[in-house]
Amino acid sequence: LKDIQYVDSYCYNKLELIRFDSNVGKYVGYTELGVKNAERFNKDTSQIASERAQRETYCQHNIGNW
Repeated sequence: LKDIQYVDSYCYNKLELIRFDSNVGKYVGYTELGVKNAERFNKDTSQIASERAQRETYCQHNIGNW
């Protein structure tokens, strides 16, 4: 499970605005709007905890499929 990465990206009009990366452990913004949203999302500890749990919940369950 250590070498598995969970990524949750938010895109609009083919442009990636914000991304949660399990290796980084927080949201990263790629546009002005994305940076503002990343700061807001990173302050919400329950949102961060939920995203971190997705790596084990989603990725570990699907390891055998690949």
